[in-house]
Amino acid sequence: MNAVNSWDEIPLFDNEQAEAAFWADNRLELRLMEQAVASSPESAESVAITIRIDPRMLAKLKRLARSRYLNYQSMMKQWLSERLEQELRERGGETRTSKYLS
Repeated sequence: MNAVNSWDEIPLFDNEQAEAAFWADNRLELRLMEQAVASSPESAESVAITIRIDPRMLAKLKRLARSRYLNYQSMMKQWLSERLEQELRERGGETRTSKYLS
């Protein structure tokens, strides 16, 4: 499995299948993931929330995060951030956090 050391190494994907194929062979370098989470201005202003998740889903999340050498909560925050950026881009809105993810 190849380690992605820079955000520039991640291509723009035409579809979900292309993205899935890329991530099947690549993973983010832990330093890059930590840098993205730590350098975000929201991290200093974060708010704790509680969500209910099916235990089987949580177990799957934890296994996947472990396979990527990540904390499952950090991985979930990254996913939420990515999805938020995607939704805002699709609606033509400018994103506030996109400069921190590039």
